[in-house]
Amino acid sequence: MGAVMLEKLYWKRGKKMAKWNKDKRVLEHEHTKFWKFDLKDVAEPNLQKDVFPYSEVCRIDFDHKILPINPAEDIFITDTTFRDGQQARPPYTVKQIVDLYALMSRLGGPNGVIRQTEFFLYSTKDREAVEKCRELGLPFPEITGWIRAAADDVPLVKDMGLKETGILASVSDYHIFLKLNKTRKQALDDYLAVVRSILDAGIIPRCHFEDITRGDIYGFSIPFAIELMKLREESGIDIKVRLCDTMGYGVSYPGASLPRSVDKLVRAFIEDAGVLGHLLEWHGHNDFHKGLINASHAWLYGCSGANAALLGMGERTGNSPLEGLIIEYISLKGETDGIDTTAITDIANYFEKEIGVRIPPNYPFVGSDFNVTRAGVHIDGLIKNEEIYNIFDTAALLNRPIIPMVTDKSGKSGIAFWINSHFGLKGEAAVDKRHPGVSRIHKWVADEYESGRVTSISNEELVKRVQKYIPELFMSELEKIKHIASQTAVAVVNQVIEHPDMKTMKPELQEPVMQQFIEENPSIQFAYVVDMNGRKMTRNITNIADRAKYENYGVGTDQSDREWFIRPLQTGKIHVTNFYISKMTGALCITVSSPIVDKNDEMVGIFGVDIKFEDWVKRVEDIAEATQIALREEYEAKSKSDRWV
Repeated sequence: MGAVMLEKLYWKRGKKMAKWNKDKRVLEHEHTKFWKFDLKDVAEPNLQKDVFPYSEVCRIDFDHKILPINPAEDIFITDTTFRDGQQARPPYTVKQIVDLYALMSRLGGPNGVIRQTEFFLYSTKDREAVEKCRELGLPFPEITGWIRAAADDVPLVKDMGLKETGILASVSDYHIFLKLNKTRKQALDDYLAVVRSILDAGIIPRCHFEDITRGDIYGFSIPFAIELMKLREESGIDIKVRLCDTMGYGVSYPGASLPRSVDKLVRAFIEDAGVLGHLLEWHGHNDFHKGLINASHAWLYGCSGANAALLGMGERTGNSPLEGLIIEYISLKGETDGIDTTAITDIANYFEKEIGVRIPPNYPFVGSDFNVTRAGVHIDGLIKNEEIYNIFDTAALLNRPIIPMVTDKSGKSGIAFWINSHFGLKGEAAVDKRHPGVSRIHKWVADEYESGRVTSISNEELVKRVQKYIPELFMSELEKIKHIASQTAVAVVNQVIEHPDMKTMKPELQEPVMQQFIEENPSIQFAYVVDMNGRKMTRNITNIADRAKYENYGVGTDQSDREWFIRPLQTGKIHVTNFYISKMTGALCITVSSPIVDKNDEMVGIFGVDIKFEDWVKRVEDIAEATQIALREEYEAKSKSDRWV
């Protein structure tokens, strides 16, 4: 007999019949009448003060009845980022909603693990966001609405062309008596009237049983759900029930009693109200740190849908974190079902960079320090094998390589490991612990703790030190070439200017020193000396191939307007120019220049060397880029000169 026929028999003539359980292979006892659990229309609210004493911490009581797990056949996630999530912060812009919706679709994958998301429909911006998201044409998550339990709100859903909407339906006496100022029967009748209006519009109602974990389960909630299932049978349209743990009171302890027991709530709606598992959702809050575990617990007891919000953002302490449920889903099913876990990191980055949300550093899966270790012994283990101290391959699954936190116990190995992890450096690009920059950073770290520091070094502090001591990591390929070439020249220039003959400012003594320097460093095209007035005193010392053509070029000329002369004269330091085109050779060059000081440490001249940049560059693109920079520098210099004429 087909499943549809069995379900019809199941509800035949308003009576539940014995039903075959295909998993347990026996007939299960069913109640003979819908109205067995009828509405208890009490005169006074049942606030269950023995469990919820307002002046004290609420109680967790037990009935010692242990239920076996009975997972839903199909489990999925629904989202409330754009509804409950917006009640916790300033409203998102339309663009932010659209961007997050697209990222959410990528995260949930083509199989719709993130099945639906819900939107407010009241403002023009709300409706524009719905339209913009629909224009993306993404199959998942399906866009649904949310309205109050008011018949006047139903046209909002109809006009937007949505197939499903949630409606607020508070079920605890705290809400019915103290907030709505109604009796249970009045509340039930009002809710059912709105549901009928939604059904008449051909829309699937999703009734949000607000504050279910403080409700009278068999005095109101189950009778309400039974009435909804009657309407489902009559209309032929599915009616869903969302179990809303509004205050986070739900617990997953075996043997806990209603109304706080998550497993007993789920089974009560399935077994006693006849709500099929695929029509049930759990919506939790995190007031008692149970948001995630309660949602996954509901899955294990037959509830198909677990409602969540990105980063757990929701009213007060927030909702179940959607990214946490994604990981829990994979853990429970043992497969990804098309989920793209790397989208979790992209979502977190979007929240921080585009929306301005500051995620706590230790927030699971997305915080800046979630996979950071500080202990020196742990860092040693990570270097040997990162599986020792990493929850899973966070680099592959989340695009988040494991990064140790640097302290005085880290050593050079730990610092190098941090640099390579933070900047994604591998193979030949990786920084070795013997790099001079690593030694300088290690010394700075040691000095910090020697001075009494007791906290770990932050990522921001380390990045600044790496920028200072290993600047090549932050450069383009062209900048790296320039850096290496100039640093090579600087190192040699420092040696040359310390030669006693260079300090004499006598060309006949200086030129042999410079000639030896040129012969030992073929990438240097010219070396020369000018006096304190900028007059070129020496010949251009160059290699033998260029000697006849350029050796005497410019001797005695005034070079005082050149940047390579002015800057060392002003600062007393070595200077490296930007790219320029040599007036002498027409070649692309950079110049490294340094003050020459006498034995009394007085500046007496400037020593300059020209590096022929083409000798350092292999890629045509880099030569072209450097040439453009040189031409721009020349144009800007000329423009400044013209303005002062």
